[in-house]
Amino acid sequence: MHHVDTSERPVVLIWEVTQACDLSCDHCRADAQPDRHPDELSTAEGKRLLEDAAAFGEGQLVVLSGGDPLVRDDIAELVAYGDELGLRMTMTPSGTRSLSTGRIEALADAGLKRIAVSLDGGSAEGHDAFRGETGSFAETLRAVEDAREVGIPVQVNTTVCRETVGELPAIRTLLTELGAVMWSVFFLVPIGRGRVLEPIDPAEADAVMRWLAAVADEEPFGLKTTEAPHYRRVLAQRSADVDSNSNPGGRAGVIAGDGFAFVSHTGEVYPSGFLPQSVGSVRERPVHELYREAPLFRKLRDRDGLKGKCGACPYRTICGGSRSRAYAHAGDPLASDPLCPYVPSGYDGPLPWERESSTPTA
Repeated sequence: MHHVDTSERPVVLIWEVTQACDLSCDHCRADAQPDRHPDELSTAEGKRLLEDAAAFGEGQLVVLSGGDPLVRDDIAELVAYGDELGLRMTMTPSGTRSLSTGRIEALADAGLKRIAVSLDGGSAEGHDAFRGETGSFAETLRAVEDAREVGIPVQVNTTVCRETVGELPAIRTLLTELGAVMWSVFFLVPIGRGRVLEPIDPAEADAVMRWLAAVADEEPFGLKTTEAPHYRRVLAQRSADVDSNSNPGGRAGVIAGDGFAFVSHTGEVYPSGFLPQSVGSVRERPVHELYREAPLFRKLRDRDGLKGKCGACPYRTICGGSRSRAYAHAGDPLASDPLCPYVPSGYDGPLPWERESSTPTA
């Protein structure tokens, strides 16, 4: 699975099974609502989507997300169906009371391979404030305990923005205590409700990534970034300090449309949940065909087609920049990622942070 041909299959396929959720978190991409949408993919349509996903090949990773996937009463049935098809079924619940001990046991029985919970603070105070619900932190820790008891590995997802960046060291400590297998660190893309939050600036993002690289060396859990592929550049620069002949970072970073795909609750296919440009519906065309053939996905997989400093960057094959953040910032998914401070030597073209005035309001 480590050297996936990302022109043929995604490393990660996310299916937003619903946008319904009881929480209204500040950073929500989905603008989640309390009620289910009448046009959501049905159980039968969901099963067909999973069959199409299995056409990507053995062991395809599928993440059931939301909203809160547990709002759907067929969720364990969908997990079991995907598991029988040979898919690696995982889930990102909202960490609310819906994730009861009984539901976790049912998901384990259905074959769920991993559960990802969100921690955006190292204590109840920070986390609950960020998620807008008192008791969320305690519920999340209880759910982690339940998952461990039934043998489901736990991943922790954390959003990095101005409000949470100071919490990262405490969250790191918590991960070790919880026995988590992976820390997935999401660098905010200002979209959906997330537009009200303040991102950190580029220099600070690099500093955080250097710190994360050290954490990855020291801790037993794995570490990956989401919408921050320049973590791979930081790793490459770090290893170049140690060994100037080292291969810069190995395999390509997973970016929207290139190793990553997203199916919305109504079946629209996007390069990422943070790049909501649909290339078609799974109701009309199988997801594996859309992923492989849609013109937008093909464009996103051509690292030489990137614009601005991303297009001129020697690290573009291992990084590629956040296409979602470029789209949110400039309205163009091939533009430079404004969170990256690195300027390629000899590059004298436009810099993304110099054109704030033309940021689209949409």
